[in-house]
Amino acid sequence: MKTKVCDQLGISVPIFGFSHCRDVVAAVSAAGGLGILGATTFDPDKLEIELRWLDEHLQDRPYGVNVLMADSRTEGAVEDLERMIPQGHREFVERLNQKFAIPPLREDALSSGSIYQNMELRSTHGWARPQLEVVWRHRARLLVSALGAPPPDVVDRAHKLGMKIGGMTGSARHAQKHIAAGADLVIAAGNEGAGHNSDVATMVLVPEVVDAAGNVPVLAAGGIGNGRQIAAALALGAEGVWLGSIWLPTAESDLEEGSIEQLLSAGSHDTVRTKSWSGKPTRFLRNPWIDAWEERDAPEPLPTPLQRMLIAPSYRRIVAARMTELMSIPVGQAVGQIRQRQRVRDVMLDLQREYLDAMTRLNSIQSVT
Repeated sequence: MKTKVCDQLGISVPIFGFSHCRDVVAAVSAAGGLGILGATTFDPDKLEIELRWLDEHLQDRPYGVNVLMADSRTEGAVEDLERMIPQGHREFVERLNQKFAIPPLREDALSSGSIYQNMELRSTHGWARPQLEVVWRHRARLLVSALGAPPPDVVDRAHKLGMKIGGMTGSARHAQKHIAAGADLVIAAGNEGAGHNSDVATMVLVPEVVDAAGNVPVLAAGGIGNGRQIAAALALGAEGVWLGSIWLPTAESDLEEGSIEQLLSAGSHDTVRTKSWSGKPTRFLRNPWIDAWEERDAPEPLPTPLQRMLIAPSYRRIVAARMTELMSIPVGQAVGQIRQRQRVRDVMLDLQREYLDAMTRLNSIQSVT
């Protein structure tokens, strides 16, 4: 299964494991793939702790970091942005708070280091810049830009430090923007995947991006959860796969127990693509809070970063009250394939075994014809 990106990044198998949990990231890298830490939820101090831990535990093994570099690059003060939120949207959210009986937030409910603090800022360019100053001090092998291509100074700094640049893309046109900006690889994130993704299905998107990318390697993402799908991705021209949902219920994951139970019982039809979280289309496990934004009396979600600013206070209350049934869990349609908790190492071995079985079956078909 070794491809060009393996030599490029010093890994054994072209499996990229995205997670907000450092233990999952480390386990993917230790098993021969490339673990990618999603930095979105971490303020600079917390990110410093996470990356220092990864440096110490992985030593020479490579890992990557994913940062939201929004195209909007909103630099306005939070107070100015808050004033842009329409009163009607605020009233709708307050009705949801009452409908679901979400209790007020106690002052001591969330620690100062909680990942649910500062939600309002996460989709802004100003949130990403201090994070990058932390990234530069550590040994990440790959820096991935999501929501937009990184500015020239970021690309130059990364390359001078020996880091490769990756770009998340939902179209061939955006892939070309990433490459023009200096990306060393691009990730084609199809409609089936978790988080921010494309309007186009992975099966269609990947070959389009491969053709547009030329000699730049492409990773396939979206709805990939087993070795057969890895074989299909490589057949479409991808040099590797980017997996996220499959790690959520692993033994190393720090996801809440109630959320893990929901994932293990969910099917591929239980996810929905919504703008109600960040203002951009994002796939989540369906729940009553998300469904409320699809009802007839619901306003259209606001653009990034205003939508996240709008819902952040309510979401902190949901988390503090441990209302698991209302927590937004980003997960792709591959959730229907996940039925048990496993260690990351065992998941990696299963993926490779399934890939080899798929290739053996394909080779047997070829030999018959």
